[in-house]
Amino acid sequence: MDIKISPGRLEGSLEAISSKSDMHRALICAALSDRETEIFCNVLSKDIEATADCLRALGAEIAHDKEKGSFKLRPVDLEKKGNIQEKAELFCGESGSTLRFIMPVAAALGGSFLLTGEGKLPERPMGPLLRELKSHGISLSSEKLPIVMEGKLSGKDFEMEGNISSQFITGLLLAFPLLDGEARLKLSSRLESSGYVDITLSVMRAFGREVEREGDSFYLKPSGKRGYISPLSYRVEGDWSNSALWLCADFLRGNSIAVTGLLQRSLQGDRAVTEVLSSLEREGDVTVDASQIPDLVPALSVCSAMRRGRTLFVNAGRLRIKECDRLSAIAENLERLGVSVRESADSLEIEGRESIEGGVRLPSYNDHRIAMSAAILATACSKPVVIEGAEAVNKSYPGFFDDFRRLGGKADVI
Repeated sequence: MDIKISPGRLEGSLEAISSKSDMHRALICAALSDRETEIFCNVLSKDIEATADCLRALGAEIAHDKEKGSFKLRPVDLEKKGNIQEKAELFCGESGSTLRFIMPVAAALGGSFLLTGEGKLPERPMGPLLRELKSHGISLSSEKLPIVMEGKLSGKDFEMEGNISSQFITGLLLAFPLLDGEARLKLSSRLESSGYVDITLSVMRAFGREVEREGDSFYLKPSGKRGYISPLSYRVEGDWSNSALWLCADFLRGNSIAVTGLLQRSLQGDRAVTEVLSSLEREGDVTVDASQIPDLVPALSVCSAMRRGRTLFVNAGRLRIKECDRLSAIAENLERLGVSVRESADSLEIEGRESIEGGVRLPSYNDHRIAMSAAILATACSKPVVIEGAEAVNKSYPGFFDDFRRLGGKADVI
């Protein structure tokens, strides 16, 4: 689906969609709890559908009430194994979070599972997690999808690099309550994207399991009971990552957008968008460390292209292994719009300009964040811009273009 974005002002107020990061974790904890849970979440994206489908394949029952904006989960029966599926296909769609969270969880449950996916997911790196699973009793048929995984996760001492993917760390932590006895995860390097691990610990705590952090290690004490303790109901907080798009749009001249439903004291690392935007308001050169906020870079690149001065994003190499190579995608699209960009292995330097003509076609690279940020930037161009493959937004924010139009944006399917 291609969408033509015409220049125009965005104005109004929107409620933040529910956090995808929070929802992934809450679904998994609820599916492994001692009783039913109702989770309140105001959006259903393709990534969340992928996690829900995998949990159904493992034996959980999940019903979505669209009008109420909630999900009711009847968990896997961990004690009687009455509804645990020990042989199942776990289709993860294009969701890296789903794959990296579900794989250790399924391994801890034990059985034989076929893990599959689509799009760029089979190409995304899994090596460190696969090596750790293998060293703890799991047999794997391949280094990339499709993978047949067999066995049951064992042991109590795990080790993982902290600067590769916080998703690997989250996956192991979510699996810990399913193991027999205590479990410890030691990091062998500095933790990046630490906010996502903080979210994991918070959700686990809400579902009755407290993980202690001691320096570079995470420790879960034995409780005498497998799984989690349901809080009966859980409300997913607003998403700072996707709301950052509207906050960045508000940064552009002429727009006036307010986003409600965001917790100012949220554990989400991407709440840092407000601080970064404050620094970008100053004229001159600004350096942004992307190590803890990689998902913000596409949205922030919009502001960087339209400000006076150079913006340098550093420690951004991990953006190359997302849904697409995001550093190259951002650079290529900005260059199509006439913006000067310098790209290195782990950095991006953008020379802002006062006006951008537009009148070009921008590919989405099948990446939701690239598609949405391109649409926001297109509003500030002097000529229409066509976003190719705009349906990529369904991965995290299926209502993005509806909200865009609600703010007065002109988006026409062509």
